[in-house]
Amino acid sequence: MAKSMKLAGLKSVENAHDESVWTATWVPATGSRPPLLLTGSLDETVKVWRPDELDLVRTNTGHCLGVVSVAAHPSGVIAASAALDSFVRVFDVDTNATIATLESPPSEVWQMQFDPKGTTLAVAGGGSASIKLWDTATWRLVATLSIPRPEGSKPSEKSGSKKFVLSVAWSPDGRRLACGSMDGTISVFDVARAKFLHHLEGHYMPVRSLVFSPEHDSRKLYSASDDGHVHIHDVEGKAIIGAMSGHAGWVLSVDVSPDGEAIATGSSDKTVRLWDFKMRAAIQVMSNHTDQVWAVAFRPGGRGDRLASVSDDKSISLYHCS
Repeated sequence: MAKSMKLAGLKSVENAHDESVWTATWVPATGSRPPLLLTGSLDETVKVWRPDELDLVRTNTGHCLGVVSVAAHPSGVIAASAALDSFVRVFDVDTNATIATLESPPSEVWQMQFDPKGTTLAVAGGGSASIKLWDTATWRLVATLSIPRPEGSKPSEKSGSKKFVLSVAWSPDGRRLACGSMDGTISVFDVARAKFLHHLEGHYMPVRSLVFSPEHDSRKLYSASDDGHVHIHDVEGKAIIGAMSGHAGWVLSVDVSPDGEAIATGSSDKTVRLWDFKMRAAIQVMSNHTDQVWAVAFRPGGRGDRLASVSDDKSISLYHCS
């Protein structure tokens, strides 16, 4: 039996930003440099950090409200940041040159993720109750995947606020997109046909984070909710395969290690938890942060030997995973 992953604190940076740190992602390595960590904050900046010392490479400005999401292109060359100003800024990671600025209506830009091939940027569309797809060659909006309205409701009714889309995740083969809404439902789409497939039920409070297991043909989706639970879904079969609980607050973020063996979560209870999928249980609790933990992110590649977490306490923590 394989031994479970263990976390050990490597480095923390206090006051990494001037305000709450809301989002974090890893930029894949390129031929000329290692992976980098990107963080986004209420202070309206995006910062680029070098592992393992968490040395600050650069501070990117340009948003006029808090940064809610950062996403890295699989090439490692470009990345995107989204803010409460409803602008997405696409930039060159190494030079910070602006490549594109994508504008959306107010409160229609939340989490985002590039597809595995890097051809499309999916943006959780907030109040539009949809996922917006942007072509990364032209930076044009190419599709809107809308969550169907409940039967019998009229367009004027405020059912849309319940379907407010907070989170988005691509399947590893790029064929499916899932999004999480304010009312706890998860919607699954067939990307090629731009077609809504079905809802995944089970949560009853906002789903702020989603991630697919990394196996290429994976049907397994992890979801994190304010109801305090992490659910594991079979996306095609619409079934809940498992549920894990243990946090004493909202689960704000979930990520899975590149080998698919371990799951990490961040919560409003100020902790980071490491879970074993087979045991359906938390195997470790890390209490480095003094306020809610908005994001956890495993470094891509190999087993995923690094995990980063960011918090309302303005700090970043980096852990060694063994």
